[in-house]
Amino acid sequence: MNTRSDIPREVNNFYDRTLLMRAVPLFVHTRWAQVRDIPQNAGTNTIKFRRYSNLAAATTPLSEGVTPAGASLVTTEVTATVAQYGDYITVSDVVSYESPDPVLTEGAQILGDQAGDTLDQLTRDILAAGTNVLYANGTGNIDVGSTHKISVTLIDQAVRTLKNGKAKRMLSMINPSTGYNTTPLDAAFVGIVHPDTTFDLQLLTGWVPVEKYPTNRGVMEGEVGALHQVRFVETTNAKVFTGEGASAIDVYGTLIFGMDAYGTTRISGKAMENIIKPLGSAGAADPLNQRATSGWKATFVAKILNNDFIIRIAHAVSA
Repeated sequence: MNTRSDIPREVNNFYDRTLLMRAVPLFVHTRWAQVRDIPQNAGTNTIKFRRYSNLAAATTPLSEGVTPAGASLVTTEVTATVAQYGDYITVSDVVSYESPDPVLTEGAQILGDQAGDTLDQLTRDILAAGTNVLYANGTGNIDVGSTHKISVTLIDQAVRTLKNGKAKRMLSMINPSTGYNTTPLDAAFVGIVHPDTTFDLQLLTGWVPVEKYPTNRGVMEGEVGALHQVRFVETTNAKVFTGEGASAIDVYGTLIFGMDAYGTTRISGKAMENIIKPLGSAGAADPLNQRATSGWKATFVAKILNNDFIIRIAHAVSA
């Protein structure tokens, strides 16, 4: 096995033209977001979400002929500012005509994986920074030791916290095949877990693996099972706080959330672009038509909209 950081000239080598599959994570963190785009030419790259607080129940009887004091609307505003992200690859003219691979085509797929991974990790890190945290032990990651693994009690406590925060169970998600349209789901809270956490979940009383569901209707890509009103989706991109636990162990951040917990925003029409510059397009900067590039650029931001609707369980996993 030989791994190289660039594509060399292929000299006196024959190799199989069926390219090996790349190992990529399952990108899940953006699926359950509210999607709100900023129109092009709106004069801003910032979006403001507004939430009205509930009014207290009016349980005092009205007095005849007396106007009550009335109530005032209270708003909470959440702002988010989109930023640009992107990367590109360069392909030389020699590589383009000597390599037996469709280099630019394959490059576009690799860049697509990178773009998806980037937005997934950006969203994950925002969600994992929420203030609603349930520690398997103590009050911080540093208190979590190797024996403090995820449990039925922790999951039930997380669900109770979400319910007390008036979070509603998830009824739909963004269709991963379109990135925009929604797909209906059977009502449940959603949990995002690492495969290491799934290993421990499978040992818990009450765990139902996805293959034992009574029906496959509405099963989500990457879904591994359910326990006590939470349906769990697995990805290697799940948050891990490396070395932050007791004795420098890794602390896993399992996210559980309901509807409208978070949102993502793009500039309309500029959410994602694949930009290809052919040989010679650089003009005098490429006088011999030797370099072509392919890249991607995206405008994006993720934001927690209501901390009461999302909770993180900080725990250890089995060795």
